[in-house]
Amino acid sequence: MPATPRSLDVAPYDALLLYSFGGPNKPEDVVPFLRNVTVGKGIPDARLEEVGEHYYGFGGKSPINEQNLELKAALEAELARRGIDLPVVWGNRNWEPFTTDAIDELERIGAQRAVALVTSAYSSYSGCRQYREDLAVVLEKRGQLDDSGSTGVELDKIRSYFNHPGFVQANLDAVADGFAELVAKGGDPRSARLVFVTHSIPDTMEAASVVSQATYSAQHLDVARSVVAGLAERLGHDVAWDLAYCSRSGPPSQPWLEPDVNDHLEALAADGVTDVVMAPIGFVSDHMEVAYDLDTEAMATAGELGLTAVRAGTVSTREPFVRGLVDLLLERAAIARGEDVAEATVGDLPPFRSVCAPGCCLRRDGEPSGVPALCGSGLYS
Repeated sequence: MPATPRSLDVAPYDALLLYSFGGPNKPEDVVPFLRNVTVGKGIPDARLEEVGEHYYGFGGKSPINEQNLELKAALEAELARRGIDLPVVWGNRNWEPFTTDAIDELERIGAQRAVALVTSAYSSYSGCRQYREDLAVVLEKRGQLDDSGSTGVELDKIRSYFNHPGFVQANLDAVADGFAELVAKGGDPRSARLVFVTHSIPDTMEAASVVSQATYSAQHLDVARSVVAGLAERLGHDVAWDLAYCSRSGPPSQPWLEPDVNDHLEALAADGVTDVVMAPIGFVSDHMEVAYDLDTEAMATAGELGLTAVRAGTVSTREPFVRGLVDLLLERAAIARGEDVAEATVGDLPPFRSVCAPGCCLRRDGEPSGVPALCGSGLYS
């Protein structure tokens, strides 16, 4: 029977890459940042200025960079607590420090084989493969990629961790705190509706994500069921819940996952619901999609509808989450050493693959992009 890794050995890895989306730090960064996010789509700067209004409303600064630094510090502290000597390097796809900056840093510290921890818990094109593609493209531009992969720093990836006990536990704790806040505001926890919220994606991306082992939406539903089961035990009664989406973009003609959280709040109010807890289980930290789409827009919608509403926290640097990420690192190291490992999960879905399968997480099912991607069974698979 496979064993749960107990060793604190992180070999063969000599560095951990904390790999994220990135965000602007000041107003002058907003349009250049959005150009990076939308590269190849031909969106004019005038339209990017309109999109950037969300950022300008927060002084032109996204919270994500400071939150990644807090997570980096928390990981370093947890590694040190366990006596693990492993440098943590931070890099982003779309803003400083860029992917190439992170690889520069890995080379500077002499890393030969690093493992990437993506700040997206779920498997889809935008949450997994796009990061893998960016790593490969950057290495290719540096002349450090051939048919076998990286010819410089070798890079692996920690599996999608939505159903890891640490992530689920931290979400459960956050939701329980949200219900306590609702009670403090005079809400009724027995009749309250729990609305889980995540980033919407196009229907085509949702269909393609099934190759991962379960679709993007099914992954979220699995987490939601686990959280609700734990919450019902804590509260001593059943909890009614739904899954809604936010941050839709793209042309109206392109179908995306629904319902939008604002539309869903309207439907709940029409059905007589008076108390709501919104839980952003699709997000690791309180970055712009949470700060604007939920804290600003959805909370305003709830206020207009007369709902008593609370937004639960994200996993952020909660202790179960950070501890779980280090457990995942140790698990991935054991797999890389060829050990037979029991990969910890919660819920009905299996642990997702550490080495992505052919055709995994494409933008559209069955339509390879022709762009190389690391951490899979083949560069172009």
